Amino acid sequence: MIRGVALSLILGAALSGAAFAQNYPSKPVRFILPFPPGGGTDTLARIVSQKLGESLGQTMVLDNRPGAGANIGAEIGAHSVPDGYTLTMGNVAHAINMTLYSKPGYDVVRDFAPITLLASTPNILVVHPSVAAKSVQELIALAKASPGKLNYASSGSGSSAHLAAELFKSMAGVNLTHVPYKGGGPAVTSLVGAETVVGFATAPSVLQQIKSNRLRGLAVTTLKRTAAAPELPTIAESGVPGYDANTWYGALAPAKTAAPIITRLHAEFIKIMQSPDILERIAALGYEASTNSPQQFAEYIKAEVAKWGKVVKATGIRAD
Repeated sequence: MIRGVALSLILGAALSGAAFAQNYPSKPVRFILPFPPGGGTDTLARIVSQKLGESLGQTMVLDNRPGAGANIGAEIGAHSVPDGYTLTMGNVAHAINMTLYSKPGYDVVRDFAPITLLASTPNILVVHPSVAAKSVQELIALAKASPGKLNYASSGSGSSAHLAAELFKSMAGVNLTHVPYKGGGPAVTSLVGAETVVGFATAPSVLQQIKSNRLRGLAVTTLKRTAAAPELPTIAESGVPGYDANTWYGALAPAKTAAPIITRLHAEFIKIMQSPDILERIAALGYEASTNSPQQFAEYIKAEVAKWGKVVKATGIRAD
C-alpha cells in the first residue's frame, strides 16, 4: 500500500511537471547578463535572446547586472525561483570565480542547472596604435625593456581577460601593470582612448576596432586561429608555446528547475545555434557556436572550475 502511494506521488509529480512544461512559457522570461552592455557576453546574449523570444512566443527581458567580477548577476540568477522564468548567461568568469573569491555568493556547479554551452571566442591581444610593437615578440621585448611601464586593461579583476594576461606575463616572463574595468565595454573604451595601451579582450568586442585601425591586433589567445580574423597568429605560434585561453558562454537556469523546462529550453537554444543566419552573424563577430547537452555542459563547467583553479592558485590572484 505504501509503495503504491509513493509510486502515485512520483507519477503525479512527473505528470504535473510535464503539464507545466506544455504551458511554458506563459509570461516574459528574464535573461540575466552579469556584465555591462557592450562586451562579448552582452552582444551574444542580445543576438540569441531575440531568436529565443520568437521561438517561445514571449518577450525576453534582458537584465544587465554587472559587478563583483560577474558575481552579482550570477548570485541573483542562482537564487531565483526555479520556474524557467529567470535564466542567466554564464561564462568562463563564473568558473574562475569559484577559487578567485572566498565567498562569491553562489556555487556555479551546485546552484545552477546547465542548459547548454552556446559559443566560445578567443581573446585577442591588442595594443593601442601608439605602442611600438607589431608582433607578440616585439611586445615582449618592449615590456622587458621597461618593466611595469606598459599598463593593460581587463574586464575586471579575475575576469578571463585578467587571467589570460597574467598567464601571458608568467609564460613570457614580462611585467605589465593591471588596470581593471567594470566589463569588457569599458575596458575597450579605455584602450581606444589610450588610457591603457595593452589588452586581452574578447574578439567580438575588438574586431571592429582592429578593422578601423583604432587598435592593433597582435594575436589570439587560443591554440588555433579564429575564422573571423585568420590573419592574426596565435600567441602559442608567436613565441609563447603552449599558451591557451578562451572565453565560453552558456545558458543556465537555477538548480531544481523542472527537467521538462530544461529540455524545452535546450531544444530551443540548439535550434537557434544551428540556424544558418545566426551562425553567419556570430561568426562575423568572432564567436564559434559550440553546443552540448545539459549533462555535458555540467561536466564541462566542473572541468573549467578545476582548470582555472590551478591558474588562480599558481598566480596567487585574489579578488576579495
